[in-house]
Amino acid sequence: VKTIQLHASPITAMAYNSKWNCVISADLKGILEIWDCRVDNVGSPPTVANGIAFTSKMDTQLYELMRKKTYAIALAVSPTGTHFCVMGHDLKVRLYNHGSGNILVTYDERPKVYDRSFAKYGMDAIDYGRRAAVEREMGQETTMTGGVVTNDVLTKSHQLFNLSFDPTGKMLLIPTCVGIKLINWESNKLITVIGKKDASTLRFDNICLCSGDAKVNRQMQLARSGGSSATIDHDETKKSDALLIALAFRKKRFYVLSHDDPLETEEDVDEDVMLRRDVLNEPPDAEDRLIVDGSSSKEKVGSEAILRTTMGDIHIKLFPDEVPKTIENFVGHSKNGYYDGVIFHRVIKGFMLQTGDPLGDGTGGESIWGGEFEDEFVRDLRHDRPFTVSMANAGPGTNGSQFFVTTVPTPWLDNKHTVFGRVTKGMDVCTAIENVKTDDTDKPLEEISILSVDIL
Repeated sequence: VKTIQLHASPITAMAYNSKWNCVISADLKGILEIWDCRVDNVGSPPTVANGIAFTSKMDTQLYELMRKKTYAIALAVSPTGTHFCVMGHDLKVRLYNHGSGNILVTYDERPKVYDRSFAKYGMDAIDYGRRAAVEREMGQETTMTGGVVTNDVLTKSHQLFNLSFDPTGKMLLIPTCVGIKLINWESNKLITVIGKKDASTLRFDNICLCSGDAKVNRQMQLARSGGSSATIDHDETKKSDALLIALAFRKKRFYVLSHDDPLETEEDVDEDVMLRRDVLNEPPDAEDRLIVDGSSSKEKVGSEAILRTTMGDIHIKLFPDEVPKTIENFVGHSKNGYYDGVIFHRVIKGFMLQTGDPLGDGTGGESIWGGEFEDEFVRDLRHDRPFTVSMANAGPGTNGSQFFVTTVPTPWLDNKHTVFGRVTKGMDVCTAIENVKTDDTDKPLEEISILSVDIL
């Protein structure tokens, strides 16, 4: 119909105000534009007919994002059309008055806000640390850039962030690291946090409110019931059956939240409660199959390994439930003698010890199935401590037989290498190997090799 050019940089968010028949758009430079959407004036500057009370944008705070050197990643318009809300790349939520273009209230959702208050939301330091790590990951993907690839983006997740108003326009729903906050912005009060328990493992990032308070045509109901009101529910105190549909970061499922939470009503939440609640209607991954089968991979492949080397034994706790395919590969190689006689071909002091290559130069090795297999990243298994055992690779999905043991925390390796074990005994052996002399290629001058691997 018409091509409209109002922005000089990529658009990061856009929302339609049905009450005033106009559009609010935002770009990568932080510019907010409000433009007419009436048939004869599409793309024109807004007027009084669009609910605008200002005559110049200089009299508003529509340049506030640009002044703060940030930009909008999500926009939402209230059902009443009187307000709109912006989530900035700086993780601040700003509520604007549509008519004046000025900010009424700002909510700061930056991680540092929770650094001192996470206990208030029922989190301990470890739980909060995991959530903070996910926030950092989100900050490096297009989820938090409005879908635009910038210099800060490492990978493109194809997920977008959003926020929403309730039907009255007085409540604001904001996905955060503690759950989905429901805020009465008029009284500036946090009403509740939806999905608080699920937020320990899910980072909700996109929501859609499905109102359950539909208007009922009682005359039509009476006609359909033959004039009898017995079948009509007259209980006005009945709780709304509204549903909140949510997406979560790096998850392929929809999450449906309501007033009735089985995790809240059950005293002891176990896997059976979760399975009764959840619908696994997409192709199951390895973790799903493990749960549904009801069988533990610990029984099949073992939960501990002893790496017997020429410098001593290294005991490793394995994680078959969390990374079943990686453990199956490692245990398979260990049992068939694949690692027997293999050397530590790369040792870097203050970093790690690498082995598992039958060629001994870092270029060989394959999985028990032949070729390579995919990564298994688990939120709770990270390179956050020394003596972490992880798969070596040449990029995403290129795992074979090589693995390494870290000697210091290496968080930059998270979501790049699959963690499948932790050293529980023999740290002194790892330290001794770490301190041997090496050549210019980090290969030990005196050969250190694996004698055998025992699986317990």
